[in-house]
Order: sequence, then C-alpha cells, then structure tokens
Amino acid sequence: MEQLLYFLFEHREMVFIIILSIFLGVEVISHVPTILHTPLMSGANAIHGVVIIGAIIVMGQAEPDNYAALVLGFLAVVLGTLNVVGGFVVTDRMLEMFKKKKGKQA
Repeated sequence: MEQLLYFLFEHREMVFIIILSIFLGVEVISHVPTILHTPLMSGANAIHGVVIIGAIIVMGQAEPDNYAALVLGFLAVVLGTLNVVGGFVVTDRMLEMFKKKKGKQA
C-alpha cells in the first residue's frame, strides 16, 4: 500500500491527466447521438490495428525466455485482431443498411 501511495505521489501529474481524460471521455461519449454511436465505435475498433503492430514490435523485442511478455504479446495480437475484424464486420453491416434492394421497385 505504501508503494502505491509513493507511486501516485511521484506521478501525480500523470494521474491528474488520466482522471481528467476519463471525465472528458465520458462527457464526449455521452453527447454522441445514438444513431452515430455504432458507426463511430466500429470505425474506432478498426483503427485499433495499431495495437496489433505495437504488440508485434513488443514481442519481437522480448527475450526468448521471457514467457510472460510473449504470452501477453500473443494475447494482445489475438484480441487486437478480433477487435479489428469485429469493427470491419459491424461497419459492413451498417453500410449494407443503406444499399438499395435489387428486387424492390419504388
């Protein structure tokens, strides 16, 4: 507990910025209209491919006998890939809603 308090005291500026970012994020997200929420989130998930690149770089720099770093890097790659694929699937489904049907005539 003492180490945690020491860490928070030493990095109080960083903790303050994180707390402000949380409040700002909640405020911004709460003011997004409901109709835009799904497309924005699917696009954001697709952009998170940067996580995959970062995880691959970290895994490449890890020591071969550091199993914790390799396992965490592997999990980051797998979960990041699922996030990107899910973002593209949701985006594709949203775009399908706006296409005109071939069989229907107005």
